[in-house]
Amino acid sequence: MSATSRDLVKAALTFQSPARVPRNLWTLPWAEKRYAKELAALRAEFPDDFIFAPAAGQPSPLKNGDPYRVGESVDDWGAVFTNIHDGIHGEVKHPVLTGGSPDAKTIRPPAENLPADPAKARDAVNRFCAGTEKFVMAGCLPRPWERYQFLRGTENSLMDVMMPEEGMEACLKAIHDHYLRELEFWVKTDVDAIFFMDDWGSQSQLLIPPPLWRRLFKPLYADYCSIARAHGKFAFMHSDGYIAEVYEDLVEVGVDAQNSQLFIMDRADLAKRVKGKITFWGEMDRQHILTAENPDVGRRGVRAVVEHLYDPKGGVIAQLEFGPGSQPETVRAVFDEWCKVVT
Repeated sequence: MSATSRDLVKAALTFQSPARVPRNLWTLPWAEKRYAKELAALRAEFPDDFIFAPAAGQPSPLKNGDPYRVGESVDDWGAVFTNIHDGIHGEVKHPVLTGGSPDAKTIRPPAENLPADPAKARDAVNRFCAGTEKFVMAGCLPRPWERYQFLRGTENSLMDVMMPEEGMEACLKAIHDHYLRELEFWVKTDVDAIFFMDDWGSQSQLLIPPPLWRRLFKPLYADYCSIARAHGKFAFMHSDGYIAEVYEDLVEVGVDAQNSQLFIMDRADLAKRVKGKITFWGEMDRQHILTAENPDVGRRGVRAVVEHLYDPKGGVIAQLEFGPGSQPETVRAVFDEWCKVVT
Protein backbone atom coordinates (compact mmCIF):
# COMPACT_ATOMS: atom_id res chain seq x y z
CA MET A 1 0.00 0.00 0.00
CA SER A 2 1.51 3.33 -1.06
CA ALA A 3 1.87 6.17 1.41
CA THR A 4 -0.81 8.87 1.37
CA SER A 5 0.00 12.56 1.12
CA ARG A 6 -0.71 12.86 4.83
CA ASP A 7 1.78 10.05 5.54
CA LEU A 8 4.45 11.66 3.35
CA VAL A 9 4.20 15.08 4.97
CA LYS A 10 4.19 13.68 8.50
CA ALA A 11 7.22 11.53 7.69
CA ALA A 12 9.08 14.58 6.36
CA LEU A 13 8.21 16.61 9.45
CA THR A 14 9.29 13.88 11.88
CA PHE A 15 12.37 12.76 9.93
CA GLN A 16 10.96 9.29 9.29
CA SER A 17 12.27 8.89 5.72
CA PRO A 18 9.32 9.80 3.43
CA ALA A 19 8.99 7.76 0.24
CA ARG A 20 9.45 11.02 -1.72
CA VAL A 21 9.76 14.73 -1.03
CA PRO A 22 6.26 16.14 -0.38
CA ARG A 23 4.96 18.81 -2.79
CA ASN A 24 3.16 22.09 -2.18
CA LEU A 25 2.19 24.55 -4.94
CA TRP A 26 1.00 28.06 -4.09
CA THR A 27 -0.60 30.18 -6.79
CA LEU A 28 -1.84 33.74 -7.16
CA PRO A 29 -4.83 34.77 -9.30
CA TRP A 30 -2.29 36.24 -11.75
CA ALA A 31 -1.14 32.72 -12.61
CA GLU A 32 -4.62 31.18 -12.46
CA LYS A 33 -5.83 33.64 -15.10
CA ARG A 34 -2.76 33.80 -17.33
CA TYR A 35 -1.76 30.13 -17.30
CA ALA A 36 -4.96 28.22 -16.56
CA LYS A 37 -4.16 25.39 -19.00
CA GLU A 38 -0.56 25.03 -17.85
CA LEU A 39 -1.61 25.03 -14.19
CA ALA A 40 -4.18 22.30 -14.78
CA ALA A 41 -1.50 20.14 -16.44
CA LEU A 42 0.95 20.88 -13.64
CA ARG A 43 -1.52 19.87 -10.96
CA ALA A 44 -2.39 16.68 -12.82
CA GLU A 45 1.27 15.68 -13.17
CA PHE A 46 2.37 16.74 -9.68
CA PRO A 47 -0.61 16.52 -7.31
CA ASP A 48 -0.32 18.67 -4.21
CA ASP A 49 0.10 16.91 -0.87
CA PHE A 50 -1.55 19.75 1.09
CA ILE A 51 -5.08 21.11 1.37
CA PHE A 52 -6.73 23.78 3.52
CA ALA A 53 -9.83 23.04 5.55
CA PRO A 54 -12.84 25.24 4.71
CA ALA A 55 -13.45 28.30 6.88
CA ALA A 56 -15.53 27.65 9.98
CA GLY A 57 -16.99 31.12 10.51
CA GLN A 58 -19.41 33.38 8.71
CA PRO A 59 -18.76 36.16 6.16
CA SER A 60 -17.80 39.47 7.71
CA PRO A 61 -20.20 42.39 7.18
CA LEU A 62 -17.16 44.63 6.75
CA LYS A 63 -15.59 42.66 3.94
CA ASN A 64 -16.09 44.19 0.53
CA GLY A 65 -14.45 44.01 -2.89
CA ASP A 66 -11.77 41.73 -4.32
CA PRO A 67 -8.24 42.38 -2.96
CA TYR A 68 -6.78 40.84 -6.14
CA ARG A 69 -8.55 43.23 -8.53
CA VAL A 70 -7.67 46.83 -9.36
CA GLY A 71 -9.47 49.20 -7.01
CA GLU A 72 -10.27 49.26 -3.30
CA SER A 73 -11.31 46.41 -1.02
CA VAL A 74 -12.05 46.09 2.69
CA ASP A 75 -10.97 43.10 4.77
CA ASP A 76 -12.74 41.52 7.73
CA TRP A 77 -10.97 43.80 10.22
CA GLY A 78 -12.03 46.95 8.38
CA ALA A 79 -8.67 47.73 6.75
CA VAL A 80 -8.99 49.37 3.33
CA PHE A 81 -6.60 48.12 0.63
CA THR A 82 -5.78 49.77 -2.70
CA ASN A 83 -4.67 47.63 -5.62
CA ILE A 84 -3.15 48.86 -8.88
CA HIS A 85 -2.36 45.43 -10.43
CA ASP A 86 -4.85 42.65 -11.19
CA GLY A 87 -3.87 39.23 -9.89
CA ILE A 88 -1.82 40.28 -6.86
CA HIS A 89 -2.79 41.69 -3.46
CA GLY A 90 -2.97 45.42 -2.82
CA GLU A 91 -1.66 47.51 0.09
CA VAL A 92 -3.33 49.35 2.95
CA LYS A 93 -3.77 53.05 2.20
CA HIS A 94 -6.41 53.91 4.80
CA PRO A 95 -5.44 52.48 8.22
CA VAL A 96 -8.02 51.97 10.96
CA LEU A 97 -5.73 53.06 13.81
CA THR A 98 -5.00 56.67 12.91
CA GLY A 99 -3.72 59.50 15.07
CA GLY A 100 -0.66 59.89 17.24
CA SER A 101 -1.19 56.84 19.47
CA PRO A 102 -2.95 53.58 18.59
CA ASP A 103 -5.99 52.78 20.73
CA ALA A 104 -6.94 49.13 21.26
CA LYS A 105 -10.56 50.16 21.91
CA THR A 106 -10.94 51.06 18.23
CA ILE A 107 -10.01 47.57 17.04
CA ARG A 108 -12.90 45.34 15.97
CA PRO A 109 -11.69 41.71 15.86
CA PRO A 110 -13.90 39.78 13.41
CA ALA A 111 -16.05 37.63 15.69
CA GLU A 112 -17.52 36.17 12.49
CA ASN A 113 -14.31 34.16 12.05
CA LEU A 114 -15.31 32.15 15.12
CA PRO A 115 -18.04 29.56 14.49
CA ALA A 116 -21.49 30.43 15.80
CA ASP A 117 -22.04 26.72 16.56
CA PRO A 118 -18.61 25.24 17.44
CA ALA A 119 -19.85 21.65 17.67
CA LYS A 120 -21.51 21.78 14.25
CA ALA A 121 -18.49 23.50 12.69
CA ARG A 122 -16.11 21.00 14.27
CA ASP A 123 -18.12 18.12 12.86
CA ALA A 124 -18.00 19.67 9.37
CA VAL A 125 -14.22 20.12 9.56
CA ASN A 126 -13.73 16.59 10.84
CA ARG A 127 -15.81 15.16 8.00
CA PHE A 128 -13.69 17.15 5.54
CA CYS A 129 -10.50 15.74 7.07
CA ALA A 130 -11.84 12.19 6.99
CA GLY A 131 -12.72 12.60 3.32
CA THR A 132 -9.18 13.37 2.13
CA GLU A 133 -5.80 11.68 2.23
CA LYS A 134 -4.03 15.00 1.91
CA PHE A 135 -2.31 16.80 4.80
CA VAL A 136 -4.93 19.25 6.10
CA MET A 137 -4.07 22.77 7.24
CA ALA A 138 -6.38 24.74 9.54
CA GLY A 139 -8.64 27.30 7.91
CA CYS A 140 -7.29 30.32 9.78
CA LEU A 141 -4.11 32.40 9.45
CA PRO A 142 -2.80 34.29 12.51
CA ARG A 143 -0.49 37.14 11.47
CA PRO A 144 -0.09 39.56 14.45
CA TRP A 145 2.61 41.83 13.01
CA GLU A 146 1.04 42.09 9.59
CA ARG A 147 -2.40 42.60 11.10
CA TYR A 148 -1.00 45.44 13.20
CA GLN A 149 0.46 46.95 10.02
CA PHE A 150 -2.86 46.58 8.17
CA LEU A 151 -4.65 48.41 10.99
CA ARG A 152 -2.01 51.05 11.67
CA GLY A 153 -0.13 51.43 8.37
CA THR A 154 3.42 50.20 7.76
CA GLU A 155 5.26 53.46 8.48
CA ASN A 156 3.36 54.11 11.72
CA SER A 157 3.79 50.46 12.76
CA LEU A 158 7.56 50.58 12.45
CA MET A 159 7.71 53.84 14.39
CA ASP A 160 5.38 52.44 17.08
CA VAL A 161 7.62 49.41 17.57
CA MET A 162 10.90 51.28 17.55
CA MET A 163 9.92 54.25 19.76
CA PRO A 164 7.85 52.52 21.35
CA GLU A 165 4.45 54.15 21.01
CA GLU A 166 1.97 54.13 23.90
CA GLY A 167 -0.91 51.76 23.21
CA MET A 168 0.97 49.61 20.73
CA GLU A 169 1.35 46.59 23.00
CA ALA A 170 -2.32 46.75 24.06
CA CYS A 171 -3.33 46.70 20.38
CA LEU A 172 -0.99 43.82 19.67
CA LYS A 173 -2.47 41.91 22.61
CA ALA A 174 -6.02 42.44 21.32
CA ILE A 175 -4.97 41.03 17.94
CA HIS A 176 -3.13 38.11 19.53
CA ASP A 177 -6.03 37.22 21.83
CA HIS A 178 -8.37 36.99 18.85
CA TYR A 179 -6.00 34.65 17.03
CA LEU A 180 -5.70 32.46 20.12
CA ARG A 181 -9.48 32.12 20.20
CA GLU A 182 -9.45 31.05 16.55
CA LEU A 183 -6.71 28.52 17.16
CA GLU A 184 -8.48 27.11 20.20
CA PHE A 185 -11.26 26.03 17.87
CA TRP A 186 -9.03 24.64 15.14
CA VAL A 187 -6.72 22.56 17.32
CA LYS A 188 -9.75 20.69 18.63
CA THR A 189 -10.61 19.49 15.13
CA ASP A 190 -8.94 16.74 13.09
CA VAL A 191 -6.75 19.06 11.00
CA ASP A 192 -3.10 18.07 10.84
CA ALA A 193 -1.53 21.50 11.35
CA ILE A 194 -2.00 25.17 12.08
CA PHE A 195 -0.44 27.84 9.88
CA PHE A 196 0.60 31.35 10.90
CA MET A 197 2.71 34.01 9.23
CA ASP A 198 4.39 37.40 9.40
CA ASP A 199 6.79 38.84 6.83
CA TRP A 200 9.82 39.88 8.89
CA GLY A 201 12.74 40.33 6.55
CA SER A 202 14.09 42.83 4.09
CA GLN A 203 16.52 41.58 1.45
CA SER A 204 19.41 41.62 3.93
CA GLN A 205 18.19 41.80 7.53
CA LEU A 206 15.27 41.70 9.93
CA LEU A 207 12.92 44.70 9.78
CA ILE A 208 13.47 45.43 13.47
CA PRO A 209 16.40 44.60 15.80
CA PRO A 210 16.34 40.91 16.80
CA PRO A 211 16.27 41.68 20.57
CA LEU A 212 13.11 43.74 20.05
CA TRP A 213 11.59 40.99 17.90
CA ARG A 214 12.33 38.49 20.67
CA ARG A 215 10.67 40.65 23.30
CA LEU A 216 7.53 41.59 21.39
CA PHE A 217 6.80 38.82 18.91
CA LYS A 218 8.62 35.63 19.81
CA PRO A 219 6.25 35.02 22.78
CA LEU A 220 3.24 35.27 20.44
CA TYR A 221 4.60 32.57 18.13
CA ALA A 222 5.52 30.48 21.17
CA ASP A 223 1.85 30.64 22.22
CA TYR A 224 0.69 29.43 18.80
CA CYS A 225 3.16 26.55 18.81
CA SER A 226 2.31 25.65 22.39
CA ILE A 227 -1.42 25.36 21.71
CA ALA A 228 -0.69 23.28 18.61
CA ARG A 229 1.66 20.95 20.47
CA ALA A 230 -0.80 20.49 23.35
CA HIS A 231 -3.34 19.10 20.87
CA GLY A 232 -0.99 17.00 18.74
CA LYS A 233 -0.87 19.39 15.78
CA PHE A 234 2.10 20.54 13.72
CA ALA A 235 2.97 24.25 13.52
CA PHE A 236 3.79 25.81 10.13
CA MET A 237 5.02 29.38 9.66
CA HIS A 238 5.73 31.63 6.67
CA SER A 239 7.95 34.70 6.63
CA ASP A 240 9.35 36.49 3.59
CA GLY A 241 12.75 38.14 3.58
CA TYR A 242 16.05 37.59 5.34
CA ILE A 243 15.17 35.93 8.67
CA ALA A 244 18.39 34.00 9.34
CA GLU A 245 18.90 36.02 12.53
CA VAL A 246 15.87 34.41 14.18
CA TYR A 247 15.75 30.94 12.63
CA GLU A 248 17.03 29.33 15.83
CA ASP A 249 14.38 31.22 17.79
CA LEU A 250 11.71 29.70 15.57
CA VAL A 251 13.12 26.25 16.28
CA GLU A 252 13.13 27.07 19.99
CA VAL A 253 9.46 28.10 20.14
CA GLY A 254 8.42 24.94 18.32
CA VAL A 255 7.88 25.76 14.65
CA ASP A 256 7.87 22.43 12.79
CA ALA A 257 8.05 23.79 9.23
CA GLN A 258 9.27 27.21 8.09
CA ASN A 259 8.52 28.75 4.72
CA SER A 260 11.22 31.29 3.91
CA GLN A 261 13.22 32.77 1.07
CA LEU A 262 16.18 30.44 1.17
CA PHE A 263 17.99 32.06 -1.75
CA ILE A 264 18.68 35.36 0.02
CA MET A 265 20.16 33.58 3.05
CA ASP A 266 23.29 31.49 3.50
CA ARG A 267 21.95 27.96 3.11
CA ALA A 268 25.18 26.36 4.28
CA ASP A 269 25.02 28.41 7.47
CA LEU A 270 21.35 27.53 8.00
CA ALA A 271 22.24 23.87 7.60
CA LYS A 272 24.91 24.11 10.29
CA ARG A 273 22.55 25.81 12.72
CA VAL A 274 19.12 24.26 12.22
CA LYS A 275 19.16 21.35 9.76
CA GLY A 276 17.52 18.34 11.35
CA LYS A 277 15.66 20.56 13.84
CA ILE A 278 13.07 22.10 11.51
CA THR A 279 11.57 21.35 8.10
CA PHE A 280 12.41 23.73 5.27
CA TRP A 281 8.99 24.24 3.67
CA GLY A 282 10.37 25.67 0.44
CA GLU A 283 10.75 28.04 -1.09
CA MET A 284 12.16 28.37 -4.59
CA ASP A 285 13.43 31.86 -5.50
CA ARG A 286 10.66 33.99 -7.06
CA GLN A 287 12.94 36.80 -8.23
CA HIS A 288 15.52 35.04 -10.37
CA ILE A 289 14.76 31.33 -10.66
CA LEU A 290 11.03 30.92 -11.31
CA THR A 291 11.11 33.90 -13.69
CA ALA A 292 13.87 32.36 -15.81
CA GLU A 293 12.84 31.25 -19.29
CA ASN A 294 15.38 28.42 -19.21
CA PRO A 295 13.91 25.50 -17.21
CA ASP A 296 17.42 24.32 -16.34
CA VAL A 297 17.67 27.33 -14.00
CA GLY A 298 14.84 25.77 -11.99
CA ARG A 299 16.57 22.39 -11.91
CA ARG A 300 19.79 23.98 -10.67
CA GLY A 301 17.79 25.78 -8.01
CA VAL A 302 16.50 22.48 -6.66
CA ARG A 303 20.04 21.08 -6.57
CA ALA A 304 21.24 24.17 -4.71
CA VAL A 305 18.69 23.45 -1.96
CA VAL A 306 19.50 19.74 -1.96
CA GLU A 307 23.23 20.42 -1.58
CA HIS A 308 22.87 21.89 1.89
CA LEU A 309 19.40 21.24 3.26
CA TYR A 310 18.18 17.89 1.94
CA ASP A 311 18.30 14.76 4.09
CA PRO A 312 16.77 11.41 3.06
CA LYS A 313 15.25 11.24 6.55
CA GLY A 314 13.15 14.35 5.86
CA GLY A 315 13.14 18.01 6.74
CA VAL A 316 12.37 19.38 3.25
CA ILE A 317 9.11 20.12 1.40
CA ALA A 318 9.14 21.01 -2.31
CA GLN A 319 7.15 24.24 -2.14
CA LEU A 320 7.02 27.22 -4.49
CA GLU A 321 4.71 30.10 -5.38
CA PHE A 322 3.57 30.48 -8.98
CA GLY A 323 3.11 34.24 -9.12
CA PRO A 324 3.85 37.25 -11.32
CA GLY A 325 6.67 36.67 -13.78
CA SER A 326 6.96 32.92 -13.14
CA GLN A 327 7.48 30.75 -16.20
CA PRO A 328 5.28 27.62 -16.31
CA GLU A 329 7.97 25.43 -17.85
CA THR A 330 10.45 26.46 -15.16
CA VAL A 331 7.88 25.73 -12.45
CA ARG A 332 7.32 22.32 -13.99
CA ALA A 333 11.07 21.68 -14.15
CA VAL A 334 11.38 22.42 -10.42
CA PHE A 335 8.81 19.80 -9.44
CA ASP A 336 10.20 17.33 -11.96
CA GLU A 337 13.69 17.76 -10.52
CA TRP A 338 12.40 17.15 -6.99
CA CYS A 339 11.03 13.82 -8.23
CA LYS A 340 14.59 12.85 -9.16
CA VAL A 341 15.91 13.45 -5.64
CA VAL A 342 16.52 9.99 -4.23
CA THR A 343 15.08 9.47 -0.76
